[in-house]
Amino acid sequence: MTGPEKLKPFPVHATDEAAERFVDTADLSEYDFSDFKPMRFEFEKKAAALNMRIPQPLLDAVKAKAKAKGIPFTRYVRMLIEQDVTRP
Repeated sequence: MTGPEKLKPFPVHATDEAAERFVDTADLSEYDFSDFKPMRFEFEKKAAALNMRIPQPLLDAVKAKAKAKGIPFTRYVRMLIEQDVTRP
């Protein structure tokens, strides 16, 4: 796409099959993906549990951050731990 052409909004599809057909046939370079957000999918089974005591204000802050990101706070804590242990 060249010039000042406006990108099309990505259409909403009622079924997975309709979305698959669309993606298989559409030129996706014509569509605006700026509102899309990255998603993380969790496939590994969670077999271990962690129980810890922390100050209430810290828990409240963690819950607020998780809510702002639209995820459960336990998933947010797991994500923070994963990020830290995978950092060089």
